[in-house]
Amino acid sequence: MSPDPDTVDSAPTPPATLGPLTIGLVTLGEVRAAAARLRGVAVRTPLLHDTPLDRLVGGRLLIKAEPLQRTGSFKFRGAYNAIAGTDADSVVAWSSGNHAQGVALAASLLGRRATIVMPADAPRIKQERTRGLGAEIVFYDRARESREVVGAAIAERTGAAIVRPYDDPKVIAGQGTVGLEIVEQAAELGLLPDAVVVCCGGGGLVAGCATALRALLPSVRVWAAEPEGHDDTARSLALGERVANAPGVRSFCDALLAPEPGELTFAINRTLLAGGLVASDAEVRRAIRLAFAELKLVVEPGGAVALAAVLAGRLDCRDRTVAVVLSGGNVDPELYAGILSEG
Repeated sequence: MSPDPDTVDSAPTPPATLGPLTIGLVTLGEVRAAAARLRGVAVRTPLLHDTPLDRLVGGRLLIKAEPLQRTGSFKFRGAYNAIAGTDADSVVAWSSGNHAQGVALAASLLGRRATIVMPADAPRIKQERTRGLGAEIVFYDRARESREVVGAAIAERTGAAIVRPYDDPKVIAGQGTVGLEIVEQAAELGLLPDAVVVCCGGGGLVAGCATALRALLPSVRVWAAEPEGHDDTARSLALGERVANAPGVRSFCDALLAPEPGELTFAINRTLLAGGLVASDAEVRRAIRLAFAELKLVVEPGGAVALAAVLAGRLDCRDRTVAVVLSGGNVDPELYAGILSEG
């Protein structure tokens, strides 16, 4: 497959509604603009290849190592792109931790104040690092309260700009730079992928990646990967409409527990994705251990779901080149030590 840089840059896109707004879907041009804005600020994370994991799947895996990104996850990319695009002197965001840290650092670098609405049960390490980056935290009960309602009230009271974790065109464009880099780095290796598997919560990362990937490599198949019980994107893609997860279903993949796909992200994903893959918590734990043992990378549960799905055989990788995004590495030390000890 050869890159086709002009595929969707100038193509019109259908509108998607987002609250009271009507906005067009994200384009390759917007992803490239985000890449220019992030140049010299975000890390161009490595694309690992020829690893011992190849023999486990019978093909070639290209591993995009976003745990090595600033703040330990891809979320910094979208947060910086969004905050750089607003004139507000303060921002508010809601997040279980990775978006929180991305917003906190981006706001600090851009001279803005940040308030983060965070679930009270968010991992301690994510709470500590968010505060350490200068943000104020407002806790909420994820079982009884709406983070969106809490965040909107803060924005109305303070005049802060809202930086949504995924349903924001600038956030999606920033996350799409992961996909853009995969194409560039794979081309440098002469190993353009047949498929790409991306961890999915609200859908911003996979939507941004698919925007860049499908524009440059029209035949590539892009898959969302989700934890078992929180496979709302997979089920929504199959049904053709957004559906929510069942109340009370839990997973230790705390970064991927959005209740349903985003409105804008689903509008993009239903057009560009091949479908959704699902991995159990046990399969995620195995993937975390293998990432440590074979790649020498620390990966958090939510960041390992795409690798877990591939290693569990949810996608046939035999004699194919498959890129896998490890999306984050912010895991509590006690939890991580326990997972490693199981192996």
